[in-house]
Amino acid sequence: MTAQWPVGLGPVICIVGARPNFMKMAPILRAFAAHSPAIPALLVHTGQHYDKDMNDRLFEDLRLPQPDINLGVGSGSHAVQTAEVMRRFEPVVDEKKPSCVLVVGDVNSTLACTLVAVKKGVPVVHVEAGLRSYDRRMPEEINRVLTDQIADRLYTTERSAAANLAREGIAADRISFVGNVMIDSLLSNRALARAPAATVSAFAADPALLAGEAGYGVVTLHRPSNVDDADVLASLLGVLRELADSLPLVFAMHPRTRGNIERFALSALLDTPRIIVLPPQGYLEMLGLMAEARIVLTDSGGLQEETTALGIPCLTLRENTERPITVDQGTNTMVGTDIDAIRRHALATLAGLGKRGRVPELWDGHAAERIAADLAGWLLARQQAAH
Repeated sequence: MTAQWPVGLGPVICIVGARPNFMKMAPILRAFAAHSPAIPALLVHTGQHYDKDMNDRLFEDLRLPQPDINLGVGSGSHAVQTAEVMRRFEPVVDEKKPSCVLVVGDVNSTLACTLVAVKKGVPVVHVEAGLRSYDRRMPEEINRVLTDQIADRLYTTERSAAANLAREGIAADRISFVGNVMIDSLLSNRALARAPAATVSAFAADPALLAGEAGYGVVTLHRPSNVDDADVLASLLGVLRELADSLPLVFAMHPRTRGNIERFALSALLDTPRIIVLPPQGYLEMLGLMAEARIVLTDSGGLQEETTALGIPCLTLRENTERPITVDQGTNTMVGTDIDAIRRHALATLAGLGKRGRVPELWDGHAAERIAADLAGWLLARQQAAH
């Protein structure tokens, strides 16, 4: 006889708000369905980031079910977006009476839904807790710190996260080290990744450029500190143009970056056939591009983790990282916007001296299963204690 979820214990409301959340939530929902008893879940998409074509493709690529509820919030300032998510999410909590609300990562939706749930006495579970850049200028850092303070169950991706949480006064019995669900997604989709030649061919670029002896590099840039300042952006594009002489580059360009390149009249810096500029790519396309690359240059948090799992050298164009394990154990090197450092480390990588690192503890493809097992036990224990 199949075990049944206890009567009176409501569903887990799972929140996604932006692209990185989808990669983290897909394996969690699969693990909930496979658990015995199956853990009932409702998927709520806040609509914080919404591009219909990209959104539908991501759900399909990740084998993620369509959301049960879409709040349709859309873009806006941090205050407007956070407030609107809260306003629209509150009636969902009232109606669905969840056993808990599960949030991932550090976007505005993460904090907004956490605030609504906590104020209604609904437990909050935070996946990817305890990561810290210690840079309060980053909105994501504020979201991380506040969410962790008021969440009830905190699942961490690396052991150093527990030390961060302890410094902030969070009790050890609220924390469980489970590994990295982002890597669950990567490992389960690795065989499905799209071939790089097919990806660039779809945009009328010559795939032969990727097949040369030097290989190719992958670039993403989107953080305001890198792309909103004309001088910083110009210097970064300049060094990319220089590196392209040694190694062709595939630049998956964020709309914000594209808009600023046009606004600052910097397009000429990319006017070379050795830089293939693509629009934002689907998950399987990016996975294929990264897995075959010689080097990745990025300011994305998720790509730091994925390159470490793939063993691909990564140069992170930021002054700090909330994922220090990718530097200490993985393939990541922090170069900031120091053009000499970018040049030096990139050329060293092409000479075969790039970091190879190792895959961190519990980045093994089973983090979501550990979350499902722990969460089910935790919720059952809470229910029994309440009676």
